[in-house]
Order: sequence, then structure tokens, then C-alpha cells
Amino acid sequence: MEKVCTVVWLRRDLRLEDNPALCAAARLGNVVPVYIWCPDEEKQFHPGRVSRWWLKESLTHLDASLRSLGVSLVMRKAKNTLATLLEIVKSAGAKQVFFNHLYDPISLVRDRDVKQGLLQNGIHVQSFNGDLLYEPWEVLDEDGKPFTFFERYWHKFLSMPFEPESPLLPPRRLSSMTETITSCTPEELGLEDEMEKSSNALLARAWSPGWSNADRALQTFLAGPLLEFSRNRYKIDGPTTSLLSPHMHFGEISVRKVYHSVRRLQLLWAKDGSNLGEESIYFFMRSIGFREYSRYLIFNFPFTHERSLLSNLKSFPWRVDESLFKAWRQGRTGYPLVDAGMRELWATGWLHNRVRVIVSSFCVKFLQLPWRWGMKYFWDTLLDADLESDVLGWQYISGSLPDGHELDRMDNPQTEGYKHDPDGEYVRQWLPELVRLPTEWIHHPWDAPPAVLRAAGVELGSNYPRPIVEIAAARERLQQAVAKMWEQEAALNAAGIACDRETSDVNKEVKVSAPTSAFKQAMKLGSGPLSSRVSVHDQMVPNCTNQPGLRVEYPLEGTKYLQFPKLFQSTAPEVRNISHLTESSSSPKRDVCKRKEPPLVWVPAIPHRPTLEFGLFPNVGETAGDLRKHLLALQKSKTQAKQVEEEPYIAGVDWQRRTKPRAKA
Repeated sequence: MEKVCTVVWLRRDLRLEDNPALCAAARLGNVVPVYIWCPDEEKQFHPGRVSRWWLKESLTHLDASLRSLGVSLVMRKAKNTLATLLEIVKSAGAKQVFFNHLYDPISLVRDRDVKQGLLQNGIHVQSFNGDLLYEPWEVLDEDGKPFTFFERYWHKFLSMPFEPESPLLPPRRLSSMTETITSCTPEELGLEDEMEKSSNALLARAWSPGWSNADRALQTFLAGPLLEFSRNRYKIDGPTTSLLSPHMHFGEISVRKVYHSVRRLQLLWAKDGSNLGEESIYFFMRSIGFREYSRYLIFNFPFTHERSLLSNLKSFPWRVDESLFKAWRQGRTGYPLVDAGMRELWATGWLHNRVRVIVSSFCVKFLQLPWRWGMKYFWDTLLDADLESDVLGWQYISGSLPDGHELDRMDNPQTEGYKHDPDGEYVRQWLPELVRLPTEWIHHPWDAPPAVLRAAGVELGSNYPRPIVEIAAARERLQQAVAKMWEQEAALNAAGIACDRETSDVNKEVKVSAPTSAFKQAMKLGSGPLSSRVSVHDQMVPNCTNQPGLRVEYPLEGTKYLQFPKLFQSTAPEVRNISHLTESSSSPKRDVCKRKEPPLVWVPAIPHRPTLEFGLFPNVGETAGDLRKHLLALQKSKTQAKQVEEEPYIAGVDWQRRTKPRAKA
């Protein structure tokens, strides 16, 4: 039988194990693995410095692994992905291209165009699910519509009639003709410039990119921190979380591998009667569910990276203030825990989940800056920046989701500081100017007596800023903004101006239009139109990247485009007379019932525990279906019990579940 040559187009699936596209190609014959770096196609979501460092290291690791199997990774820097793929297909004599699905709007549009272009040139194209346990079009309500409440989505997820597939083994050997194809080295891709190398060298001390290192990180977490995950997930210093978020974003480890590994451990702890282990797995499995939900949400509502899911927020008067945004970014707000978090983010590209919640809540609630500004800055600076997870987290914090934070909820950073950093060690680590300040005043130095400040060497307004906003004033301003939003909403309704025909009245259950069969087919097969509208009244988002020549373009009323060129020293938006700009959305409105669950995404910490051997888990006889039934029963018992409301998180895996009783509509 003649061997078929297949080009495998790799993106965020940089692994050998459980890579459906790679495994399918290996079974058919020769394989040409390809990675194309096309920064122009990323638009405003061009990866930041630390993400590009991780990508470079991951590609180097994958290339070495592929060479050990008999092939090399073809790497190209290109202006157009389709043209580059066609060139590689021709050079290799390939007849087909395989790749794994991505679900963010930018990738969906690109994948559709690439698929159509390849098919028009007579190239067979096939795509696979390599990123989710269930495809977004598989988990729908009884009417065939997508869920907008996580709790309902998660219940349906656990009740699915078929199990997620088991992870695939890596190929034993690969054959290819890559010697005849020109390729770049990771250095030639331009992912890292000379000015960034000194800063990036520090990252290598704490992180080990690469698919085999991702597997070791998982085994380390299973062997240690997972057992006490339910107790320790709020600790902001220490190895309490999974360390998996950057690995999962770049596809160095699959969610199926994580899911089934945790399931096996759940069986062992259930047999041993470990209540602590059961509770920890309960929270961690919900974290996996929220990662799934982030992709589910952005697939079914592809405008959510630009606009709020709730349409009533179109009238919210966000503050377009460059100086406040700059103070928040630089960690100069005058609130120690917020400032410590923002300085850690800039220095390391990393934040614990609780700190992400606190700094993001301060941004959108205390400063009333548009949530898209904060989301974009996180995208530019986080090591584990993930568009789908960032959208879910920031929309949750800003009150933009039906089951998100109340819009008028505010979390006092002083109170949060003593709750999560009671001894002030985290603040002292990142704010050396406060290192001698007594713990009594560490989270509110403005209240400290002058003698205490002098003894600690703290001069407010000089070496440490005074608060840029008073808590009481911020609370009053937020209440006024919410009232103004509802007044404008009522005025629009009275004038007969419909904001969104997809939604019902704000006091009724959220209703959304079901995706048409043509839409779902376009997403699955890569055909048909796809667009993501930007309202002419949407707030501007600063371009925080350091990539020369990139522009962020948003249609603005009265002009063809409003462009924001590269900002070298400041990542704040260009100051313009845009006080009229408000949040825009065409999406479901809020249900008046209390929100039940905060989103969880992946927020690991660096564990220092011995690794777990692969053969640790014996086959104890129970089926995966029994495990899912057990988790579903545990989920129901947790839901029915009296709950306490929980804080959310922005882009990681560890959130605590605390909910208020649902109010009657």
C-alpha cells in the first residue's frame, strides 16, 4: 500500500502524546510536522514577551522530540499562513493537511480561510478535537441551545451519555521527507529579541516548557498538592496549585490526559475513604469544567472577547482614564496587595489566582476602567495568557455574565490583604519600600501613625503613593454608575430602541438563539461566513504589545478606522474626546437570580515535590462511567448544601466555590 504524505499543521498542540492530528497522520504514512509563526494574523492578540519566550522553548523541545522519532519540525515565519502551507505541501508532495481545532474567533476565521484555500487547490483537509473533552456543539440544552450558566452546563457535562476519549499514546516512529523542505530555527522565528533575553533568562529558573516537562508537572501535582487542594488553593505563597496553565495553553499536555489521570486518583481515594481527597478532586474537576466552559462560551458567543455577554452593560459609563490605567499597571495605586500583585505580574509574568481576582476587581470596580483594558494587559503580560480563559474571567469579574459577580459588588483590597496575606510577607516581597512596616499597618499604610511611618522609612506620596481612590468614594461612584446605566437602559426601552433581539427582558430567564445548523457546520468543517462585530460605540483598548508595526483597529462612528499604533513607553490608550463611548453588547441579559458559580481557570503554582511514577495507578475495576456518576452525585450534594459566596479568578485553574442562595425572580 502506497504511503500518503500528510502535513500536520501544529498550533497550540505542541506535544507528541494525545495529539489526534499527528497520530492520524502517522498511521497513514509520511508526516511533515509544521509550525507557522504568523504574527500579522494575530492582530491585537499578538503574544506578549513571556508567552513568546515559552513558545520558543516549547518549539525547541518539540523539535528535539520529533528528531528522536525520525523527523524534524518545519518552522516558518510567514506573512500568510495559507500561502506558506501551500508552498510546504507542494515541496513535500503531500496530499492532505491535518490539524487540531481551536475555538477563539481569530483562529476560527483563519482556519475557515485556510481550509477553503486548501480544498480549492485539491488538498484534502481534516481537523480533530485535541483541546476539549466535548466539542462545543455536543453540550446543549433540551432545546438545542447553548448554556449561559456554568452550573447548568456542568450538570449536562457530567450527564453526557458517552465518555471523553482516552488519551492517545505518542507515535513510536515517524517517517518523512522534511530534509528537502526549508525551515527556520526557533531563533530565526523572531520570538525573542536581544533586549528581552536577559529578562527571559530569569523565567528559565522557575519554568520548564515542553510536553515531557508538562507531564512531569502533572505527576508532581497529583503526588503532592492535589490532596490538600481544597484547603490550600487560597494560599498566595507556596506550591498549592497545579502548574499546568501555560502547559495547557500551548497544548503541551492535553485536557484528556489531565482528566483521566485525576479520575484514576479519585478511584483510589474513594476506596480509601479520603474525604479531603474527594473534596479536593471535586474542586479541581470543576476547574477542568471551567476551562471547557471558557472555550464553549467564546465559540457560541464569538463576540465576547470584544463585548460583554450581557446586553444591558452597553450603557455602563466606563471611565476612559489613561492616568488611572497607568497607575494600576505600574503597581502605584496606594493599595499594597494590588500593587504587589501588579509588580509581580510585570516581573515574572505570573500571579496567583486570588491576586488576579483582587487586582482585576480593583481595575473594573474601584477604577471603573473598561474590563477589556485589563484583559488585554493580562494577555500581554501573563505567561499563561489564554484568550478564552481571560474572557471568561474578566467578564465574570466585571459582572458581564449571567452568573458572574454582581455589578455593584466591591472587594475591599485591605480586607482581602489580611485574609490572604495575614502576615504581609507577600506584600513585603514585592514592595521593598514597605518591608519595615509593621504587619498591623501593612495593608493600609495610610492609617499608620506618622511615627510608625518614619521608623519604617515610608513617606506616603514620595517613596510609596497615597491611595489613588478612596474606598468610600469608589463605592459611591460605582453605585451612581449602575444607576445611570439602568436609567439609560430604561430610556432606550421607552424610546423603542431594541438593544438585542436575542435576549429576553432583564427580569426573565436568559434566552439565546440556538446556533443554526449552518453555523455549527461552518465551525466544524471550516466553511461558511464568520464575523465578529465591533460596535461603533465600543470602548477603545490599548495596544500593550511591543511588536513594531502592529495596529489595533476598531470601527468608530464617523470614520473608517480608529488606529492605535505601537506604544513604546506607555501601554495606556491614546487620550481622545471619547467620553460618549460605552460598553456595547448583543447578548443575553442578566437573570435577576443570584449567581451560583464563579468561573475557574488554570492558575498553577510551582510545586517542589517528588514526581509520581507512571505505573502508580492500578486497574481497580470500576468503569469511567461509575466515576462520572460518583462525581455527579457529589456535585448535587454540594449544590444542595448551604453555600458561602466565593471570590472569582481571572485566568487559571483554582477558584473556591462559594455561592449565595438563588433569589427568586
